[in-house]
Amino acid sequence: MLETTIAGSLPKPSWLAEPEALWAAWRPEAGDALDEAKRDATRLVLMEQEDAGIDIVTEGEQSRQHFVHGFLETISGLDFVNRKRIGIRADRYEADCPRVIGPVARTRPVHGGEARFARAHTTRKLKFTLPGPMTIVDTVADEHYGDRAELAMAFAALLNDEARELEAAGVDVVQFDEPAYNVYMDDVKTWGIRSLERAIAGLGCQTAIHICYGYGIDANRQWKAGLGGEWRQYEETFPVLAASAIGQISLECHNSRVPMSLIGLLGDKDVLVGAVDVASDEIETPEQVAAVIREAMEFVPPERIQPCTNCGMVPLGRDVAYAKLRALAAGAAIVRAEIAGP
Repeated sequence: MLETTIAGSLPKPSWLAEPEALWAAWRPEAGDALDEAKRDATRLVLMEQEDAGIDIVTEGEQSRQHFVHGFLETISGLDFVNRKRIGIRADRYEADCPRVIGPVARTRPVHGGEARFARAHTTRKLKFTLPGPMTIVDTVADEHYGDRAELAMAFAALLNDEARELEAAGVDVVQFDEPAYNVYMDDVKTWGIRSLERAIAGLGCQTAIHICYGYGIDANRQWKAGLGGEWRQYEETFPVLAASAIGQISLECHNSRVPMSLIGLLGDKDVLVGAVDVASDEIETPEQVAAVIREAMEFVPPERIQPCTNCGMVPLGRDVAYAKLRALAAGAAIVRAEIAGP
């Protein structure tokens, strides 16, 4: 009960990539030295999560520069050399994105080796994250399909192949990251949810979707500042997700303006309650974490709650990130003890 987990990414050691930066270049530029550094970093983040008391761990996305493009780098039909600068998340900010220049296809397994390596180095439940099809579509420059729904379904088929291989590698939870769900709510109800269900088709392991308000970067902070006194984007998408085949919903709660009552719209889904803020260096106390969990328990029974981080932690300093994880585990322990009673 109240198993703790994280949304996905963790800070990379300084010897692997520039600290506290998104899209940071690798410090060992390529070859065996880079592969070894990625493996060493994976061992390290698994150990540090275990030491912090996290129950369901990830490989921290240590082998990926970016949560979307890390999956896409080996996909054919994409041009990563001649990228195009486009507005993403409804033009919230711009990014240099690969161009879709032909039919997309998976030429080989993408993350299977990383998953097998992580599985061999932890006995705890293992989560592995993939970008969701709607967010992929929003993070590429399409010059071939001409239809976002068609492109999403094409990527969903590739994601399904990848997810099935991750499950075979021993992954307990496959999570799809969909920050775009808080931007294109009307599309979620049509091709967004359809593409998600295509991505999880046939999986026997636990499945999850992570929907947040983004990393703690300036563009996201500015966007959130203009969302008003209550953030109710989840109100539009949660009923759709409640009726879907996805098993778990990961969301942002702590230090947000999301009314906690909205999680009651998720029906019988497991809820990964974001009890740690990733947009601030302030370290939560265990009691602050416990307070978020208690509030969530007013709307969802504790057996369906997993205390989690609000989003990925890659932009944070390592000391800050792991202090937050220790607080997350300690806060969950407080509430577990309360439930168990004397």
